[in-house]
Amino acid sequence: MKMKKLVLIIPFVLLSIVINAQTKTIAHRGFWDTEGSAQNSLKSLRLANDIHCFGSEFDVWITKDGEVMVNHDPTFQNVTLETATYNEVKNLKLSNGEKMPTLKDYLKQGKKLKVQLILEIKTHQNIERQNAAIDATLQLVKKMKLENRITYIAFSLDAVKRLVKEAPKGTEIYYLNGELSPKELKAIGCTGPDYNQSVYKAHPEWIKECHELGLKTNVWTVNKKGDMEFFIKEGVDYITTNKPVVLQKMTGNKIDDKYAK
Repeated sequence: MKMKKLVLIIPFVLLSIVINAQTKTIAHRGFWDTEGSAQNSLKSLRLANDIHCFGSEFDVWITKDGEVMVNHDPTFQNVTLETATYNEVKNLKLSNGEKMPTLKDYLKQGKKLKVQLILEIKTHQNIERQNAAIDATLQLVKKMKLENRITYIAFSLDAVKRLVKEAPKGTEIYYLNGELSPKELKAIGCTGPDYNQSVYKAHPEWIKECHELGLKTNVWTVNKKGDMEFFIKEGVDYITTNKPVVLQKMTGNKIDDKYAK
């Protein structure tokens, strides 16, 4: 009789563990892996919100004449964003037919939504252009009164240090490159590491060390269920993924039937 009760209880305990997982979902370049969407598009941002992700990640570059654009690669359709003018990039079309968004357009969309905006400052050709991208971004975010809705990430340590210095106090800023320990990140004022999963697997103790130091942890780009399970168990705060529906299900979030397949 006791064994029968135990068998009945175990599934509910396991379900409770999954539902109560603290790990939150960040959609990598938005929820783009679905019909009609595209990476870093306005639709991918809306869809990340629709499936109740905590955050939606996107990337920015600054054009030659100072317009901040949302795109991952430095070059799109043979146009290098940093060395082109806004007139040369404003009509570039994404795979879903949308025009490549400006940061202003992207933030206007984000302001209507609940999802946190995870903004990556791309590593520019030189420090001057990178600083220009950071300064223009911070200015626009402030103007649109979205400072509490933006999390910043960057591979460039120079970019992270400038963001720590110039962004409002309390802004979450994460370093992507992977070589700094939790203590080193805390020393520069970083919120924590946003490292590739291979880095955490090489240094599994860093997750615990971060939490002991009051830092948060993000891991990218995690697309396999087994890896998601591993990092949920390890207690990372955020998982960045190209498969946000899968992760949302695993962490107990309700998904509309049209996305749940």
